[in-house]
Order: sequence, then structure tokens, then C-alpha cells
Amino acid sequence: MLTLAIETSCDDTCAAVLSRGSDIRSNIISSQVDIHRVYGGVVPELASRQHLENIDWVVKEALSAADVELADIDHVCVTCGPGLVGSLLVGISYAKSLSFACRLPLVGVNHVEGHLMSPLLTADRPDFPFVGLVVSGGHTSIYLVRGWHDYVLLGRTIDDAAGEAFDKVAKMLDLGYPGGPVIERLAMQGNAEAIKFPRAYMGSDSLDFSFSGLKTSVRTFLEKNEKLLPGIIPDVAASFQAAVADVITRKALRAAQINGINAIALAGGVSCNQAIRDHLFRAASAQGMKVHVAQPVLCTDNAVMIGQVGYRLHRQGRSDDLGLNAFSRLRL
Repeated sequence: MLTLAIETSCDDTCAAVLSRGSDIRSNIISSQVDIHRVYGGVVPELASRQHLENIDWVVKEALSAADVELADIDHVCVTCGPGLVGSLLVGISYAKSLSFACRLPLVGVNHVEGHLMSPLLTADRPDFPFVGLVVSGGHTSIYLVRGWHDYVLLGRTIDDAAGEAFDKVAKMLDLGYPGGPVIERLAMQGNAEAIKFPRAYMGSDSLDFSFSGLKTSVRTFLEKNEKLLPGIIPDVAASFQAAVADVITRKALRAAQINGINAIALAGGVSCNQAIRDHLFRAASAQGMKVHVAQPVLCTDNAVMIGQVGYRLHRQGRSDDLGLNAFSRLRL
């Protein structure tokens, strides 16, 4: 069974073809980073316009790379939320047109569920149940994953997501967009213990996140030490990154302990950060736990993760009609 998947929740136009839900036949991603960099972040209207220009050739390229035609496809899956509504509507409208013209079943997929289950696309996939940690530009949440489509929300951010905090701190430091990769590179040159930025643990058993206080602390530090710039920027980057890693690691391990689970699955764009990965891997190993994470190309936004989830929804007999809509917020 062949799945065509489409993902346009933010600023990447993505399409993929999968066989049997996990065999990746193609994975095409068209990035808009160069367009939005000048503005220091994603501009929703520009993103949706760029999706309109990209969606047709991206889907055709996915089919070509998989060496298949539309007539070979069994169903089409598309992200329906959460995300930027204008961006989502481009992908949904295109998927609807294929569904109608080719008489293909249409399956709407939750973007967060795609991220959450992306570690199952690796050879070293976790067994159920496991603790799933989604850390991206728009989401920082912890779930108890008991099986496919069987999730319990354990904690989430009450303000900024981790990736959003990286972008905002990078903007304070005038490092450009996106902030995550540049802060990670600079942090390699800095001392992670140079500055004692706060960690918002919010109580010993709290599994919620808060990064706004950390962001404010960085701003205050920079204002007080303006004369030392730019010499201290690597230390600021390293110390900020260490604070994020500490909080993410502590929350993930605590969630596993509370639920008696020894497997943690890390997902989302921020999971590409090697320092955060290493920190979590070391701490988990010390407690006899194992961390599972997908390869970087499957951690950032992609259509493969959407196809994997959509395939299983389709196998369960779930589908959507042409009234499928876009949702800026969509609970998992």
C-alpha cells in the first residue's frame, strides 16, 4: 500500500511517499529559511504564498523520486493542524484536489502526533509504552505513549516552546534566524558554566515547562553586561543551551520515573541539537533508561512522519471528507 503525504504546517513545503507506512520511498523538503531570515522569523503571509508556489512541484518530485505515479497511490494524508492556518490550507487544498480527482481516501493528521511517533521510523524504535518528548519551535510537550493513537498528555509549556526560546535569544544576540543551529555552533566555543541562568522546574513533580523566565534572564544579563559584548556571546549561548538541556532532561526522566517506564523517545526540531541529545542520553543511561531519537531529517518538519501516522489511521478505517479544515490549535 502506497501513501502520499503532504506537510505544510509552517514554512517547509514537504511531500513523501511511503510503502506500508514506514518504508520511505521519497522525502522531499523545500525550505523557506532564506526568505524569512531577513525578518528574523516566519512571516505567515509570505509562508503561505511560498507554499502555493512550491506545493505542485514538491509533490511531483516526491512521486518521481519514489518512481511511482498518482495512479499507484492508495491514499493521501495531509497535516490539518496545529500550525499556521494559511500554510495548512495550501497543503489541505492540494490534498483535497488529489483526493477528489483521483478518488483517493483523504486522511487528516495531527502535526504533533507526527513528531511524537517519528522515532518509530528508526531501526532502534522504542516499544510501547514509552515517554514521548516533543521539542520544537512551536511545541514542548511530554506524553505517555501507550500505543498508536493512545496518548496521555503529561506536561507542556505554559509559555514559550523551547525552539521559540532559542530563536528569541538568538535575536537578542543578533545572530540571525533560525536561532537553534547558530546558538549550538557558538555554544561549542563557550563555557556552559560561565553564567548561572535559572532553571524553571516548577516543583519536583511538575512536568510542565516554562522558558519565558530564562529568556528574560538572558535579556537582563545582556543589558547589564553590554560593554563585554561580543566577547561573551559564546558563553551566553553555551549557558543558555545548558539551561534548556537541564530542564528538558529532568522533566523527561521524571516522567519516566513516575510512570515506571525505561524508554524515552525524543522528537521535534530541537532534538537535532547534539548537546541536548548528549545531555539526555548521559542522564538516562545513568538511570538505566534508553533514549530513542530519529535521524535529524525526520526530526524537523517532514511529510514522512505525517504519512506514517496517516497510514495507520487509514488502516483503522478513519478518513476525512472534502470538508476537512485547518486548525491553528489542535489537541492530540
